[in-house]
Amino acid sequence: MTRLIIWRHGNTDWNAASRVQGQTDVPLNDLGREQARVAAPVLAALRPDAIVASDLRRAADTAAALAALTGLPVRSDARLRERHFGQWQGLALTEVAERFPDEYARWRAGDPDPGSGIESLDDLGRRLGAAFQDAADLAAGGTVVVTTHGGGARQGVGHLLGWDHTVLRSLGSLANCHWTELRHDDVRGWHLRAHNVGFITQPALTDAV
Repeated sequence: MTRLIIWRHGNTDWNAASRVQGQTDVPLNDLGREQARVAAPVLAALRPDAIVASDLRRAADTAAALAALTGLPVRSDARLRERHFGQWQGLALTEVAERFPDEYARWRAGDPDPGSGIESLDDLGRRLGAAFQDAADLAAGGTVVVTTHGGGARQGVGHLLGWDHTVLRSLGSLANCHWTELRHDDVRGWHLRAHNVGFITQPALTDAV
């Protein structure tokens, strides 16, 4: 049985301001660092065998809090970056709605490819799903913690589970520094064991910011 913990990064100032981060390299804020500090001992108690993180600072620094407790190195994987949000990156969601009303409406409705240079959900799912599988393969039969981003986490999970977009939309967003647990065995393959686990330190925010 392989256990894969998919951990969203801690809070950033752009999260707090509902500003679209995408692949912009925004650091954790004080709240985000505290969230990582509080969550890390819980994940360390799972005795992970490997830690893999997105190379964006907010994810890498979240993973570093766990590495400091376990002594494990953090392996960096750029495929774990958040969805690329094209022309929206750096804008507040209110600005997006004003400047790109048609694309914004399609995105809100769940269109997997809404335009504005935004990475499609199919491409995102394949990218994250492959990174998740490769991370799990580092410790087959053990526990791997992958630190990534909200939108990417959901699509990567869906890719491993074989869920289509309509089903995946029913899965709530990960709050900052919360995690999803997947397990894999030779009989059932990948299956969901837990979702949005963690400490309530703020309301959950949309995956895009």
